[in-house]
Parts: sequence; structure tokens; C-alpha cells
Amino acid sequence: MSSPEGYAPRDGVLEEQTWPAMRDGDWPVALVPFGATEPHNTHLPYGTDTIMGREVAARVAAACAAQGVRVVALPAVPFGVNTTQLDLRFTINIMPSTQLALLRDVVKSLEPHGVRALVLLNAHGGNELRALVRELQPSTPIVLSIVNWWQAGDHGVFESAGDHAGELETAAIMHVAPHLVVPDRNTWGDGHAKASVFDGVRSGWAWMPRRWTQVTADTGVGNPREATAEKGAAFVAQAVERIAAFCVQLAGADPNAMWADP
Repeated sequence: MSSPEGYAPRDGVLEEQTWPAMRDGDWPVALVPFGATEPHNTHLPYGTDTIMGREVAARVAAACAAQGVRVVALPAVPFGVNTTQLDLRFTINIMPSTQLALLRDVVKSLEPHGVRALVLLNAHGGNELRALVRELQPSTPIVLSIVNWWQAGDHGVFESAGDHAGELETAAIMHVAPHLVVPDRNTWGDGHAKASVFDGVRSGWAWMPRRWTQVTADTGVGNPREATAEKGAAFVAQAVERIAAFCVQLAGADPNAMWADP
């Protein structure tokens, strides 16, 4: 019997799959995208990070399936750590402690089902996930790792990648969800951001959180105006290829032999 027209769940994308499609076989690697809900300049949607995390995870699962490795892309977490943006209307914040509790429950849910490695696919700079992994790893046999998807591709594709709703993120959304990008570029903010008054912070050896409304007038950091869908497609494709290769390696890795001399 043929499938009804339009029925096309993507391989390994859990929220699109039925139980019969998932109940059998080996699923050695899972991806959980961590997104956010926050303004992204004047031209990108609040869900930019969640949209990109979800889409990259789905494409990675498909790329792994093409290599004979089954990777499950879990539903994206739509809220992130946004403690410095709470005066921007409808920014939704969850605390790192909330992320820890959520991740602990996700890991425990995966343990009985043969998942050997979990990749935290991060799409939001405010999600500092390393402390979560350090706390949870001693208590689970699942190998935990973190991938910031926007760091997986070559930034040389862009004139200036930017930090938030700049050329990189704008190009990526133009590629995966062009209908959500405000079409009139004349209305886009230029993403100008103020620098810290502290030498150590500007030099990179000191750090402090940025109160967003003191740093940028349009909520962006980085000029988006040179973004194109073609640049986004090239960058996303390279990021997906590299992350998929990492997942394939994880699927076949011995947890007791993950480090070796160069």
C-alpha cells in the first residue's frame, strides 16, 4: 500500500516518527538541540536558535542514515539561558539549574534504549552547557558531548559572521526558513554593538555578562546586510557534514578508548 500523498517523516526525527519506526534496531547516538526564545535584530524571528538547532539535527540524522548509522534527533528545547535579555519583551529565560534538571531526565530516559552517546547540539550562545555535562557524566554510561552548530562550518564564507543575528545567522535562516525573514533590508538593524569599558574583557582574559539593552539598540550583534541564502546553504551543508561525521565516529567508538596519542 502506498503512503498517503504528503506523508514524509524524516529519518530519525523523533517528533515526526511513529512507534513502529523507532521500536526496533540500534540507535547508538541521539542529538538534543538546545535553542532559545529571544529577539534577533529587527528581521529574524524569536525562534531563530530553535529553528536552526532543530533543522541541523534533522539534517545530521539524515546524513548519518545515508551512511548506515541510525541517529535520532530529539525535539528541540525552545528556551535557553537569557538572564541578560529579560528587559527585551517576551524573551523567555530558563536557568542553568533548570537545564540541568531537564537534561538529567532526558539522559535517564535514553539509558534503557541502547543510546550510547548523546550530543548536546547547541544553537544559543547563552547556553553554557559544559558544567551540565561535567555534573552528569559520572552518573551515566551515555557519552555526553557538546557541539555548537555555528562553529562547525567555515566562517570564511562570510564577510563578517557576527555574534547574534549577524550575517551568519541571517544567511542560515534565509536558507532554511526564508519566509520568516523580513524582506525589506532597509528595515534591518546594523547590529552595532558597544564594547566593554574594561580592558580585560576586551582582551578576552576576563568575562562578565552583557546586559543586552546596554550593548545594542536593535538586539543584533553583527551586521547582517551581506547575508544571502547561498552563503547560508554552503555554511549549513558544511556544518551538517562535519557534525554527521562526528556522530558516525561516536556510534562506533569504544567509551574506554576515546583518547590516543597524536
